[in-house]
Amino acid sequence: MTEDALVIFTPSGKRGRFPLGTPVLTAARQLGVDLDSVCGGRGICSKCQITPGYGEFPKHGVHVDADALTEWNSVEDRYKQKRGMIDGRRLGCQAKVMGDVVIDVPPESQVHKQVIRKSATERTIAMDPATKLLFVEVQEPDMHEPTGDFERLAIALRDQWQVQDVTADLALMRRLQPALRKGEWKVTVALHKGNQDASSRILDIWPGFHEGPILGLAIDLGSTTIAAHLCDLTDGRVLASSGLMNPQIRFGEDLMSRVSYAMMNPGGDVEMTRAVREAINALSASIAAEANTLPTNVYEVVFVCNPVMHHLLLGIDPVELGQAPFALATSGSLSLDARDLDLTHLNAAARVYILPCIAGHVGADCAAVALSEEPNKSDDMVLIVDVGTNAEILLGNKTRVLACSSPTGPAFEGAQISSGQRAAPGAIERVHIDPITKEPRFRVIGSELWSDDPEFAAATATTGITGICGSGIIEAVAEMRMAGLVDARGLIGSAEQTGTERSVPEGRTHSYMLHDGSADGGPRIMVTQGDIRAIQLAKSALYAGARLLMDEMGVDHVDRVTLAGAFGAHISPKHAMVLGMIPDAPLEKVTSAGNAAGTGARIALCSAAARSQIEKTVHDIHKVETAIEPRFQEHFVNANAIPHAVDPFPELGLIVTLPDVSFNTASGGGDSNRRRRRG
Repeated sequence: MTEDALVIFTPSGKRGRFPLGTPVLTAARQLGVDLDSVCGGRGICSKCQITPGYGEFPKHGVHVDADALTEWNSVEDRYKQKRGMIDGRRLGCQAKVMGDVVIDVPPESQVHKQVIRKSATERTIAMDPATKLLFVEVQEPDMHEPTGDFERLAIALRDQWQVQDVTADLALMRRLQPALRKGEWKVTVALHKGNQDASSRILDIWPGFHEGPILGLAIDLGSTTIAAHLCDLTDGRVLASSGLMNPQIRFGEDLMSRVSYAMMNPGGDVEMTRAVREAINALSASIAAEANTLPTNVYEVVFVCNPVMHHLLLGIDPVELGQAPFALATSGSLSLDARDLDLTHLNAAARVYILPCIAGHVGADCAAVALSEEPNKSDDMVLIVDVGTNAEILLGNKTRVLACSSPTGPAFEGAQISSGQRAAPGAIERVHIDPITKEPRFRVIGSELWSDDPEFAAATATTGITGICGSGIIEAVAEMRMAGLVDARGLIGSAEQTGTERSVPEGRTHSYMLHDGSADGGPRIMVTQGDIRAIQLAKSALYAGARLLMDEMGVDHVDRVTLAGAFGAHISPKHAMVLGMIPDAPLEKVTSAGNAAGTGARIALCSAAARSQIEKTVHDIHKVETAIEPRFQEHFVNANAIPHAVDPFPELGLIVTLPDVSFNTASGGGDSNRRRRRG
């Protein structure tokens, strides 16, 4: 029997081996995992709640037995009885490690709360919501013309609002007569207009004239984060935007690892469905509170999501999406009752609309990006990249649009990075390295000051400097390349080769010391050779997907590039191009669309006409399957170089000259066999 066990924390991805009997809280502290505790581990504050995962975790290469943690104890039982605790959670100070285990740290247990950077993008939307408030005057009952109250309400809607066919559920029927009589035969109804030939449905009714509120939720259900916009359905105003981590991360950080979890754990898909629905309920309650309203004022929800999230939201086993031909259970748009998805916090009659998917691995989120950015109406050749754990890519113009999905993994989100963390106060998000002195300066989330500013220490005293997030690691690696600390193959040079003591030896490789906070009890934030490799793999997948679409389109360059997604909004175009994340283009033609998928969801929420439009558009978008295309691997290998082994970057070369260095460890790290690489 082994004397220690492997402990893996999500969403940070940090892992380590610990002696059996080690409290989870102790393991978290030793690994630098962001797990809160106020009471010092005495089981009083409950800040250290964690959620263990059991079963097969192919992504992490472990099997977690049911007895991987010590049994539920009296301290936990007492806390749950008195204050309540979500089923399946444990207290990190009480649960002890007894075997290999995967442990998720939920957002509320993190000291540095995640910043879900998916705020609403300003957009003018022609209002045509599927759910509207209509005021009607209903004919009073007449003994000589015996018709029911509902039938006369339907006639009034037809005559006054040209609504031809209406239905209502039994719950509304029970409230119909009191409302009509209290309003003296004048009522306001919340009417949901059905798609195409479908009948309209009365969702709610009020006596007399009622102004609302009548609200809707536009939700971008991503594999890493869930972002929501609460909108007023009368004028489209965004009342609040909020988000949280997708709790499915504990089952796997990328989509295929979640499919594998469902394959290898009977009932695993049900477990993941339950987790995400509970999270959406919690998010709907919190975003309503932020807007000082009630979630029961929400009458409609629009979802956009990738195919795996789509199936898991609906409660459909995603196993078929894990193998060719990657068949979807359904690809069309869906209209459902919110209660079908266990969304119990909303109005009892709330409706759900899910945008159509484009194909097996290109989902409703990509359709939402197409609705928002309209590449099918573009005169020039535009490449739209929604950067995330799974990147969706669109290429085209008014003559033709192509789409693909590329598995970039979680490195761009700060996961699988040695000092990586999610975007939270204290995380390094911007980096600049002096090419002469090799000294860095940086900015952290929560402060506008750079680290060489005299006021920086005071400004960051509360948050500290805790790690590096996705945009930070991208800028760090690109800056290291521009400063001659990293060569075209991604190798970090030694102190002798680079001329700086910040190049620190680690085994047979080197790391770059970005920040050393150890003197004050803080972390040493390094960029390691493993970090460089993780970024190379992620950016190569992204570039290869774009290049594959360009091959299919028969073009060698694009006129402009749009970076979509909340993460894309925080990427520096220059640094992205130095890395070779995106094809060469004039930098002024590389722009951010913000959270385009979320914007597409808002458009669909506020416009029934837009729903009809995207339902037609997806049939005209041609999907290219990267998983079975032989050229994808060739493009992937060539894209491993920084910026690229073969493709020229003439536009970048006009503003950046990359140092001619080579740190070939196999030949002792000399400068032999150097190749000139121009940006």
